[in-house]
Amino acid sequence: MPSRFCRASLALACAGALFSTAARAADPAPDPGAPAATAVSAPAVATSGAPAAPLPPYSLPWQLRGVSPTNVVRSDNSFAFYKNAAGVSGNAQVTMLLASYKLTPNLAPLVRLGVVKNDVPGTTADGSTFINPVAGLTYGRRAGSVRWSGFGGVTIPIGMGAGDGADSGERTANATGIAARAGMDNAMFAVNYLTAILGGDVAYVDHKLTVQGEVTLFQLFRVHGSDTGAQSSDATRTNSTYGLHVGYFVIPQLSLGGELRYQRWLSTVTSVNATTGAKTDIPDYAKDTLSFAVGPRGNFAVGKGMFLRPGISYARGLDRPLKDSSYNVVQVDVPLVF
Repeated sequence: MPSRFCRASLALACAGALFSTAARAADPAPDPGAPAATAVSAPAVATSGAPAAPLPPYSLPWQLRGVSPTNVVRSDNSFAFYKNAAGVSGNAQVTMLLASYKLTPNLAPLVRLGVVKNDVPGTTADGSTFINPVAGLTYGRRAGSVRWSGFGGVTIPIGMGAGDGADSGERTANATGIAARAGMDNAMFAVNYLTAILGGDVAYVDHKLTVQGEVTLFQLFRVHGSDTGAQSSDATRTNSTYGLHVGYFVIPQLSLGGELRYQRWLSTVTSVNATTGAKTDIPDYAKDTLSFAVGPRGNFAVGKGMFLRPGISYARGLDRPLKDSSYNVVQVDVPLVF
């Protein structure tokens, strides 16, 4: 198991390095008509009869998508501390790597990879997994202080822990990873399913303030496992997530941001009793998840047209089941925007 996790982690690191190198080599010229960059020192935009002015700063969300197509390599780590059903303390680390590159000022493909490591001292519940990658496209526009974007993507069902006979440690790691990400990235952890993703964002960005809303729909299609599998009892499932982010720049190098996240199943989701094999609907409290996150984010120029935007946030569930398991999550997010 450790060797598989190490290989997955090494693959993430290599992918990030290769993407960053290729992007720097391209070194596209800035387009003054492009959507606003996420950095404070954004490209200047000239209006008829007026001198050029920098675009207002954008507060990058914690788990919502960036509202504008962007050249970015982003390392995102969530460290979760919780208690399992037996009251035993555990911890999990979810590492995400995202890479995006603008093909045009308004269109950017992206790839997102992830690994999970779950540790429950004194038990056999430990496990590590490589989860389903996501490939997609972001299209965005800007009109004055309002920016909007649409996203379409799909998961690639090659994650570990799939199938009816999957390793129990891998299945537990995937379930823990869902909670560590507040249910907002369920599709990546649903390793038995191929998922089509469609979402949209709109944001007001001006006067040092960002207010952004997001809606995303997920349609899951089972490609691994069977009707009697504990993780794949439904042939299809439909999920949704919603988010609200508010951020404010205290100084050009520092912003404070908070967000409210909500996840809800739109279809009936069933589970399988491990002893009897009977299928039952999941309880009402497990059908949705409400959580919040808050924290600071830096904004530092590290080269010509390049900005490092590190941030750290604290997140916690506001209702069951996250509240029952006392999930406390620290997210360390390091995007490099260029």
